[in-house]
Amino acid sequence: MTEPDQNSPAPEEGRVRSRGRLLLIVPAVLAAGLLLAAAIILLTLPDVEKLRESRPETTAMMEYREAQSRAKGRSFRPRYYWIPGHRISSYLRDAVLIAEDDKFFQHQGFDWEEMRQAMEKNREKKRIVRGGSTITQQLAKNLYLKPVRTPWRKLREALIARELEKKLTKVRILELYLNVIEWGDGIYGCEAAARHYYGKPASQLTPAEAIRLASVIINPHRYSPLSDKSRRMRDKRLLLTETMYKRHLFDEEVYLALRSGFSPP
Repeated sequence: MTEPDQNSPAPEEGRVRSRGRLLLIVPAVLAAGLLLAAAIILLTLPDVEKLRESRPETTAMMEYREAQSRAKGRSFRPRYYWIPGHRISSYLRDAVLIAEDDKFFQHQGFDWEEMRQAMEKNREKKRIVRGGSTITQQLAKNLYLKPVRTPWRKLREALIARELEKKLTKVRILELYLNVIEWGDGIYGCEAAARHYYGKPASQLTPAEAIRLASVIINPHRYSPLSDKSRRMRDKRLLLTETMYKRHLFDEEVYLALRSGFSPP
């Protein structure tokens, strides 16, 4: 009968050592996988530098909506008119900045405090009720990404946003944003929105029209700038009115008229 090797580990000791090695290997494999994924994302980032001079002919969001329409057997005819930033109503620019990203000209693509507050609010409500994305992040998503919620899409969005901030000016980012974001079914950009809802160019929007358009960016498929049925939209419009008045963007007469128009009957 063979004598047991006195130097060989006991079965239990061997299992402990195997588990220990596994605990070392698994994090290393995960870290390597994350690095590889990050490298792939970095290597496949879009060339945003060309947006300095050229305008996008289409966007990922437009293509996504077109695919949705085709899947349902519907035609897709987007309304999309590009206009230079200086032809966009200053009321609309200001209202959109206040509504969507009030620190746009101060941050470098990410508003960490807003993101923290959004996470706390969503955790409290146990659902997504508030977003923390900046205008730069929203632009990255609209131009290049599908509207799906995955960690990889958020990572890609963040990296594209960083590139936009590095390669473009703030004024150009805002101009692109106002020209491509959704403002309803098949309506892209402020010029198309102004023509569709108010029958006028974006340069001629009044404070009331600008505030109404800015208020619905959060969900332009659910809310209409022409409707006052939603209490959430009425409250948002009143808040925008208050903020714009305090910043001297219109006089008291306009302020009082807006408050009266946005208040519930």
